[in-house]
Amino acid sequence: MTIKKLVLPFLAVACFSCGNDPLPKPKAMLRLEYDTPKYSKIDVRLPFTFEKNELADKISTIKLDGVNNISGVNINYPNMKGTIYLTYKTVNDTNLTSLLRDAQALTQKHTMKADAIESVLYENLKHNVFGMFYEVGGNAASQSQFYVTDSINHFLTGSLYFYAKPNYDSILPAAAYLKNDIKHIMETVEWKE
Repeated sequence: MTIKKLVLPFLAVACFSCGNDPLPKPKAMLRLEYDTPKYSKIDVRLPFTFEKNELADKISTIKLDGVNNISGVNINYPNMKGTIYLTYKTVNDTNLTSLLRDAQALTQKHTMKADAIESVLYENLKHNVFGMFYEVGGNAASQSQFYVTDSINHFLTGSLYFYAKPNYDSILPAAAYLKNDIKHIMETVEWKE
């Protein structure tokens, strides 16, 4: 009888004490904020200069192919786990068409994973720089790419890659920030004569 006296009040409290239905927690969204970019002109000992974000940790210049005069510049952003790769090639009388085709084909390789590819024509008559900027949406390996040329001597391509498996939602804040950096690089290219 004493057990019934103890259990009965606990059952009554358990049955009638919970008036609110449990609610699932709302989805949390990670909010990443980065410093306002500060740009400075950089000379990488190649036939061009550009402005880079001071947030970029390290820049390395590489000779990719001495025979065809191909060089590269890697701009690393370790906090965002990303790198902007620049590749410089010398233009001659016969290779401009193939350089343009290769640069456009590199972007088109991402169509299998990309949700959309937007292209924006770029033209700077003052510095004789002409090209195209590509923004790739979705789970593609590279979110932003460009090429610029003077159509006579110089050809430069740039691509943004992250050191992680592409997941557009996860890298979106960093991709948006670095998209502006890669655009700024393209817009500040000046050829050396």
